[in-house]
Amino acid sequence: MLNVLFVCHGNICRSPMAEFIFKKMVKDAGKEGEYYIESAAVSAEDLGSPIYPPAKRCLTSHGIPFDSSKCARLVTRADYNRFDRIIIMDSQNRRWLSRIIPDDPEGKVQLMMSFCGINRDVADPWYTGDFEASYRDITAGCKAFLEQQKSR
Repeated sequence: MLNVLFVCHGNICRSPMAEFIFKKMVKDAGKEGEYYIESAAVSAEDLGSPIYPPAKRCLTSHGIPFDSSKCARLVTRADYNRFDRIIIMDSQNRRWLSRIIPDDPEGKVQLMMSFCGINRDVADPWYTGDFEASYRDITAGCKAFLEQQKSR
């Protein structure tokens, strides 16, 4: 089983979107038993908050089911041992994550868009208001990540 943790700033927009997009992709591929998938935050400011309503609307509009009881949680140092891949949405997430998990000796932490061969961030829709652009990037990153796993 491959344990995957998606991480963004508050765990209310991008990382839960990635969690549920990837869960659907895995289910559609008939690989549910091969993955354990969660999401978390690098910041404590939204802990306990549900998925941000515009993110829920975006997921719903694309037919992506989500757990409405999902609440933001903080990444912990123990997550490094629990997860095989820690997929971050932007370079700022990496800086904040390094305060919680200072070292990455196993190279588990990767930027979402790196799976697409692109070295750039998934824009934070909390600030841009463009949930569709984030959805497209996250979907592309998840799809590329899943394809890479199939070839291993």
